[in-house]
Amino acid sequence: MMANSFGETTGRLYSNGTTGRGPLVSVLLPTYNRRRYLAGALASVLAQTHRELQVLVIRDGGEEVADVVRSFHDSRVVFIDRKDNRGKPRSLNEALTRAQGKYVAYLDDDDAWYPNHVETLVRVLETQTDCQVAYSDLYRVYCEIRPGGERVVRSKYVEISRDFDRFLMLYFNHVLHVSLMHRRDLLDKTGPYTEKLNILIDWDITRRLAFFSDFHHVLTVTGEFYCPLNESDRISDVRRRDSEDYLRNVLTIRTTHPPRPWPRIDELSIILVTDRLDHEVGQMLMRLWRHTFYPYRLYIPLPAADLSRLEIEMPNVVLVPVEPQSSVDERVDVALQRTEGKYVALVPTGLPIEDMWVEDPTYAIIRNGQNREGFLLEGAEGRRWGAVVKRTDLQWARQAHPHLSVEASLTACGIRVRRPTPQELPFQFDELLRRGKLAEADGNWPAAADLFEQMGQRYHNELWMRTMAARAHFEAGHREKAGRLSNEVNRFRPTVDTLLLEAKVRRQERDFAGAIRLLSEAEQWLSNRVDSAFASREVGVQYGQTLERVQDCNHYGHHQDQ
Repeated sequence: MMANSFGETTGRLYSNGTTGRGPLVSVLLPTYNRRRYLAGALASVLAQTHRELQVLVIRDGGEEVADVVRSFHDSRVVFIDRKDNRGKPRSLNEALTRAQGKYVAYLDDDDAWYPNHVETLVRVLETQTDCQVAYSDLYRVYCEIRPGGERVVRSKYVEISRDFDRFLMLYFNHVLHVSLMHRRDLLDKTGPYTEKLNILIDWDITRRLAFFSDFHHVLTVTGEFYCPLNESDRISDVRRRDSEDYLRNVLTIRTTHPPRPWPRIDELSIILVTDRLDHEVGQMLMRLWRHTFYPYRLYIPLPAADLSRLEIEMPNVVLVPVEPQSSVDERVDVALQRTEGKYVALVPTGLPIEDMWVEDPTYAIIRNGQNREGFLLEGAEGRRWGAVVKRTDLQWARQAHPHLSVEASLTACGIRVRRPTPQELPFQFDELLRRGKLAEADGNWPAAADLFEQMGQRYHNELWMRTMAARAHFEAGHREKAGRLSNEVNRFRPTVDTLLLEAKVRRQERDFAGAIRLLSEAEQWLSNRVDSAFASREVGVQYGQTLERVQDCNHYGHHQDQ
């Protein structure tokens, strides 16, 4: 079940601390040269209201931190002290060999959880969902890094509160590890972290988890992660600057498939339709490797002599020997016998391959699974015909009409092949989000507000879209709508930014008592929920100045419009 927790109940799952039955959750906290921040991260783990924890701290070389770890004097902490730097994937894999919990959670050494983080996710996974993975919302904390390493917080807000989207997860990670919890035994299916990766390590495992389970989105802010405003010192950010190395990591992740069966994803079998091996085919294969993110296996039906000359490093390739004198359609039939995917993409030589080239028709056929139809590839026309069809439909057509062309055999069996409509393409939400942000950048706040409201109604992500719509309505001068939407959000999941927005509306409406109440709640939220290492000075100043103005207006009889 893919779900979120809009309407989640509150309360402690375990009211009396540990039960003596061992850790329910293993927390993995790798650290490398962040001694300054490690104590705050570890303190936030040990302060969790859920006490049944095993905390695995892994020093991946770098600065000594043994004294920091031991200063907590907590028997739940397991310290893996390694002098040599072997990378984050190796550290996580090493910790997983010692993980005893039913669930696994992750925290980076410079981020922090709120005390309710583990309890919130455990409650959901144990009692509220059949998903085996859950994640919460986080504050993104923008910091200025001083020369000595000190972080000065400049702003923080819930930037994204996005519901799980499996197709998007295959393309881009929208679930941060800091917010993630999953069953430990899922890793027996996904396989361990890929140790040759040096960036995008989190996406490597969340992508593979999506092959086996939906993710339950919990609409509760349970922590925060930092983001430098000036040049980032994060290893992942530094390594992104090497574009070729970054691409190598991306391609490795996209083509690293867990062992079958995959209960949540159907593989795509791509059959290369060609009668020769030449330079054009080689270039086409490289583009296919670079621009395909949906899980696939590529079948290349060519005579044995051609296959022996084929030099390719692509993974997930199946070489299919065929008779030299065989026709293109006969070669497709031979390859079809070897395919295992639910869907088959027939790709002719010379087809233009760019981003979304096969994902658009694949997404369309997944959405229209009950219909007897296929979808044309972009640029497929005339003698360069290519499409994505169901394997069972293609098998039926080829068995019924083996002497016709592939295209004609599908038509003879009544299997319609057409182009997908714009409404059938993936990432509709993301395209509208892009338009909304462009409208904001252009100062067209009314258009942005209307678009965000429509997106919440049509594409879920309701809380996130209500928050964005409330802000856009406020900037557009739509006081009533901004107040209503921010109030709806605050009644369910108040945050500092949404409380401040509603307070501004109340002040404009001369409801000074209501504005003071909201500002007081924002202050209480900061002081009660936020680790002192991340306390937002800017928000605190804004709160103080706003409260003073509201109190002045209230005291002097509301003489001027604020």
